[in-house]
Amino acid sequence: MSMLKSLAGGAVLFLALAGGLRAEVTVSHSNNPAAAAEQGLLSLMFNEKNALSGVTSSRVAALTKAPKSKSKKVNSDQLACLSQVLYHEARGEGRKGQKAVAEVVLNRVDDPAFPDTVCGVVYQSNRRGCQFSWTCDGKSDKIREEGAYARVSEVARNMLLGEERSLTDGATYFHTPAVKPSWSRKFTRTAKIGAHIFYSAPSRRTATK
Repeated sequence: MSMLKSLAGGAVLFLALAGGLRAEVTVSHSNNPAAAAEQGLLSLMFNEKNALSGVTSSRVAALTKAPKSKSKKVNSDQLACLSQVLYHEARGEGRKGQKAVAEVVLNRVDDPAFPDTVCGVVYQSNRRGCQFSWTCDGKSDKIREEGAYARVSEVARNMLLGEERSLTDGATYFHTPAVKPSWSRKFTRTAKIGAHIFYSAPSRRTATK
C-alpha cells in the first residue's frame, strides 16, 4: 500500500472515531512493515480517543486554567512617595546610595517615633520644619528627569517588596558632607554611602530586616 493511501485511510478512520462511530481495530498478520505500522497507529488513535472521552469537563477546565499570578503588589501611593524622596534626595546616586536612603525611610516607618506609613514619613513636619526640605521649600516638585525617576522607582518597588535592608545598620537619619547638623553630634554614625552619611538615634535604634 502506498504512503498516500495509508495516510488517507488513517484520516478517514480518525474522522469516523472523532464523530463517535465505533470501529474494531484488528492486528494485522501481514508481513508488510508499513501495514503493521499503520495498524499500530490506528490502534493508538482509537485508544487515545477512548481515554480522552473519560476525562470530565471539570478536569479539562482545571488543566487548561491559567495559573494565578504570584507577583506581589505594592501600594501605589506608598510607591509614589518613596520614589519621590529617592528622586529628590538621591537620583544622582548609584543604586546602593538610593537603596540606603530608602532604608532610612522604611526604618522610620518601623520606628514608633515616626509615622507608620511611607507617605507619613516623607511629608512629616513639625515646628522646626520638614524632615525632607524639598517637601516644603516652596519649589515645584515636578519630575523633570523621567529616566532618573524610572530608575529610583524600581529601587523603591524592590524595597517595598521586602528587599533586605543591610546597608545602613538601622539608620533613621542622613545628611550630606556639605552640612553638619547639630543632631549629628548626638547620634550614632552607622555608614557613609555615596554622598550621604547615615545615623541612628542611640535611644531608639531599630533592627534591620
